[in-house]
Amino acid sequence: MIPSFLFIVIVVVLAWGYDFFNGANDCANSIATTVSTRALTPLRAIFLASSLNLLGAFITTKVAATVGKGIIASSFISQGVIISALLGSIIWVATSTYWGIPISVTHALIGGLLGAGIIKGGVTIIHWLVINKIILAMFLAPLFGFLLGALIIILLLWLFHKMSPSRVNKVFRKGQIISSSFMALTHGMNDTQNAMGIITIALLTQGFISHFKVPWWVILGSGLWMGLGTYFGGWKVMKTLGMKLADIKPVQGFAAELSSTVIIALNTFIGIPISTTQVISTSLMGGASIRRWRAVRWQLARRIIVTWVLTIPGAALLGA
Repeated sequence: MIPSFLFIVIVVVLAWGYDFFNGANDCANSIATTVSTRALTPLRAIFLASSLNLLGAFITTKVAATVGKGIIASSFISQGVIISALLGSIIWVATSTYWGIPISVTHALIGGLLGAGIIKGGVTIIHWLVINKIILAMFLAPLFGFLLGALIIILLLWLFHKMSPSRVNKVFRKGQIISSSFMALTHGMNDTQNAMGIITIALLTQGFISHFKVPWWVILGSGLWMGLGTYFGGWKVMKTLGMKLADIKPVQGFAAELSSTVIIALNTFIGIPISTTQVISTSLMGGASIRRWRAVRWQLARRIIVTWVLTIPGAALLGA
């Protein structure tokens, strides 16, 4: 067994390494459309996303509690399970980010926990009621993202149909600054908490805290490392989502970000960790396809969806 203090150091390093790749993959989603439509320059968009992700992380810790103590029975969360889960998810996310594929970083960590947990104590130690809710959200959130994104774009096109296209683009290019801000805020409320939950449960099992409450320094560090990941490693994913997946205008970007914000916020306040990648991607598909079906590059979309499906079992295998 690793000495407790050394174990916490290892967990913090791995968890913030996970956050770095989370920022490079998932956090890039919140600003991809804003950059692609030139609503903001990349550096300004990254600064905005990083700041609001950090703020979002301080608003609620319900998702952190779900990840930390809702997946596996607390008595079976050992040093080996935590380290294995983190390593499995990091390998999966880093590989996907290298290839520029937007995936669910949240589901990678859940998969890593499942694989390591089952090896440790079998399937009976898994809280399957929580897992079922997460899997249900995994299918419903992208579906609602597509439908809500399409519905919002229809509403916006109806409201602004008398306005010239250039004027519409100008209005919603400014509007995207607001919508992407809320998107980044809700991303921090949901995704940033994955690593926070892991660090906190490690502190609890090693006796450094008496009950599950996320320390302020864990929240701060998780938010900062996610921001660094977006700045240094998010360019490929931003290019895939903002430029390759669909041909979008500012109004489609605004609709996608607005619908994603609503869905992510609702799931966050009931403590369900969801994939912000899946929500923003399908919202973007829904909004773009209303304008023109071929505006979405469906072959790339299929590749991304396949990766979503493989993420939990792939990361579980690595964690195991």
